[in-house]
Amino acid sequence: MSDDIEDSISIFIVEDHEVTRLGLRIILEEMPGVKIVGEAADGSSALEQILALKPRLVLMDIGLPAVDGISVTRGIKAALNNTRVLMLTSHDADQDLFASMEAGADGYCLKDAPIERLAVAIKSAAAGVGWFDPAIAGRALSALSAIGSGGKTVRAVPEDPLSLSRREQEVLGLLVEGLSNQEIADRLSLGLETVKTHIRHLLNKLGASDRTQAAVRAVKLGYG
Repeated sequence: MSDDIEDSISIFIVEDHEVTRLGLRIILEEMPGVKIVGEAADGSSALEQILALKPRLVLMDIGLPAVDGISVTRGIKAALNNTRVLMLTSHDADQDLFASMEAGADGYCLKDAPIERLAVAIKSAAAGVGWFDPAIAGRALSALSAIGSGGKTVRAVPEDPLSLSRREQEVLGLLVEGLSNQEIADRLSLGLETVKTHIRHLLNKLGASDRTQAAVRAVKLGYG
């Protein structure tokens, strides 16, 4: 773990199963740059503590006693501007995913994810970039797009937060629409290799490992 508390990611764990919560704590304590500041087993006490502690990131289970994780997420987002929420759950149903995104969650990771994937999810969500488990990334994109089309925004962001060139914005917009590299090339009258180069640059700027993850993060940031 990092000795520099100022540079570490302060994390609050919300998980009702004691064994799972203990396992998470053990895993997180081994991660560099992470500091656990608290934990809770139910939604009511979780929200009270989170509002007082103002952690940088909350690992949030959905199925909690009394007040569920989605309701707690809404409460956090309504009161704290700088606290991110990463849903860490075994629930992968569309209704839970959509409700989490609508509540303002900054990411969604399944509990059976490898530790390395969890570490990436934590860093991405804490940075406000947004991270979604590859198993549900496509559906997360649909959920975010639906929220946007309904006149709601996930979070206010500066215009062009990634400082993309006009061409990169065009390519990213078509990527979000689901077009293939060849279709993007045809639409923009570009060579295929040029499009591939733009896609590589966009993946790097978005911190994404594939096109679907890039599209999800782009929508999360207000592109597309």
